[in-house]
Amino acid sequence: MPAPGEHSLTTLLRSLKTTISSQTFIFLTIPHASFEKSIKEVPISKIQMLFHEQEGTTLILDTSTANQYFPPDQYEYTFECRMVTLDVHSSLEAVGFLKVISERLTREGITTNPVAGFYHDHLFLPVDKVDEAVRCLEELREEALKAETWSTCR
Repeated sequence: MPAPGEHSLTTLLRSLKTTISSQTFIFLTIPHASFEKSIKEVPISKIQMLFHEQEGTTLILDTSTANQYFPPDQYEYTFECRMVTLDVHSSLEAVGFLKVISERLTREGITTNPVAGFYHDHLFLPVDKVDEAVRCLEELREEALKAETWSTCR
């Protein structure tokens, strides 16, 4: 059974719209040995993302939540960023969507850390590059609207 959502790269790019979160986020990691103890007080609704890796558990949290539950003198924070949601229901099986977006942002020198959710893809972008990144994505959408079809080989 195919995953729900849009599979067509051309359709995804043509319908690309963005929503910028007003919050600033950070990435932090918690060693496995202290994960259960460290996380037990944090409401699940305050965690933007949690991902277990071999070295520890990565969390993406807004800065106020991070400061409340994970004091910076005890935990290492990195990458102050804003979240830009790509407001199109992209299928988890869609081919090339994030590749095209990442390549465009790379060409402009903009770092992005993409996260795929069930309904949408989300880009975590440096705070000072969000407006520039959104302009790039709007230009990409306009190019896709003018193109007959879109290929990842552009």
